[in-house]
Amino acid sequence: MKKYILLLALAVGAISLKAQKLGVKYDPTIQATKNLQYWRPKGNLFVGDCMPFYKDGQFSMYWLLDSAHHASLGGLGGHQWALSTTTDLKNWKQEPIVLGIDEQWEKSICTGSVVYYKGKYYAFYATRLINDGKVNEQLSYAISKDGIHFDKQKPNPFYTSAPGYSKRDFRDPKVFVDDKTGEFHLFVASWKENTPLRHEGGSLVHMVSKDLKNWTVLDPVLTGQPSVPECPDYFLWNGWYYLVYGDSGDTYYVMSRSAYGPWQEPRYQTLNEQWVNVAKTAAFKNGRRIVGAWMPSRDQNKDNNGERFGGNMVFRELLQEPDGTLSTGFPEEMIPATGVLVSLNIKDDGHTKADGMGGITIRTTSGIGSAHADNIPVNCRITMEIDPASIADYGFYLRADDQADHGYRVSFSPHDKTVWLGNTMIRAVDGLDKPVKLDIVMKDDIIDMSINRKRTIVNRCPEQKGTQLYFFAKHGNVKFKSVKVSALKED
Repeated sequence: MKKYILLLALAVGAISLKAQKLGVKYDPTIQATKNLQYWRPKGNLFVGDCMPFYKDGQFSMYWLLDSAHHASLGGLGGHQWALSTTTDLKNWKQEPIVLGIDEQWEKSICTGSVVYYKGKYYAFYATRLINDGKVNEQLSYAISKDGIHFDKQKPNPFYTSAPGYSKRDFRDPKVFVDDKTGEFHLFVASWKENTPLRHEGGSLVHMVSKDLKNWTVLDPVLTGQPSVPECPDYFLWNGWYYLVYGDSGDTYYVMSRSAYGPWQEPRYQTLNEQWVNVAKTAAFKNGRRIVGAWMPSRDQNKDNNGERFGGNMVFRELLQEPDGTLSTGFPEEMIPATGVLVSLNIKDDGHTKADGMGGITIRTTSGIGSAHADNIPVNCRITMEIDPASIADYGFYLRADDQADHGYRVSFSPHDKTVWLGNTMIRAVDGLDKPVKLDIVMKDDIIDMSINRKRTIVNRCPEQKGTQLYFFAKHGNVKFKSVKVSALKED
């Protein structure tokens, strides 16, 4: 009898263990449901790779739930898919985990993508696991009727690796369906073995299937990359095909009039912001397109330390220029709410002339001129126009103290076409020698800036808390006009 009792207890215990979710606990009921720009979940949790999706007026942000900056389950991530949805970018619904860790062998439910086809949602993703003592990434998929409750399909994983490609790096499937043929297409980030140039093996493997059981490997859609081209995105927009991919944490894209190339480089890489990781896109209402991404944490929360996996959500409005080049701005609905305008008293520090109405002109040919304003809220929105009457380096310090001894230097160089925000920068910024319109949001340790609603740059700035705004110009004449400051409303 004791033997049977013991066997029964073991069986019940095994069933109980299997029923438990093996991943980190996540409570959607305590999470924010308003504007999710710069949001991260409560409970010492973080946002990882984001996978936006759109259907029938609803924007769905699938995202990786991170609990330990990728250190969970022996450093393999322990990630799971969470979901936040909206119809207006203002009001959000937080769902329970939609793809979780259910088995001991699942060390991470990695990045992937979602497609809707013939009444069903298909979520393709990579599962990270240990195989023969080595880390492998293999492909899995799940099916749902509502895009929320997914059932993992078997065999799981359904595909291990493509011949001639790395088993360690085989992840981040981007899925789409050819409506004419019924074929499912996957672009999978991997590393091609035995390439002519040893350090240029990064590739996107192209796989197709009609039955999701038998897969054919076609020629790669992208090759010759210096790293694995992670987290690919792919979409058709107004006659242009765009292929988006990561390279060592930064996001790039190429474009073509044809579905699979030949690809051409854009005039500038608007998605390449150092502190915007895994920028992927989805359609939205009225022909719009929204970028969803995540902003890393800083190691030890220090200004000059590097990135740590997991952080806050960040959104961009994707815009398209006549030649197909992409640009970015703030989604208007997601700019944080503000209160009344702060009364500004801009003080002359030399070589300057107050213009009234929140403006100042700096004229200097032999050095640098400056002006400043006091009592700037730490959390605020700042808008202004800058007119560099003659070419010069110009800018301002945010969260500065006296004489801008500390603070975050924002500088514009028309000659180099560069913009710096603290210790990060973006390149190939056109029009800095002409009137520039800026929109800046400072929220907690995040400083975000839109330039002419064509380029954006953000930085993680945890240490400086000064309340002065210092303007400067070097070797030229610059007007700072219509400077407006409004404190952010508390969440």
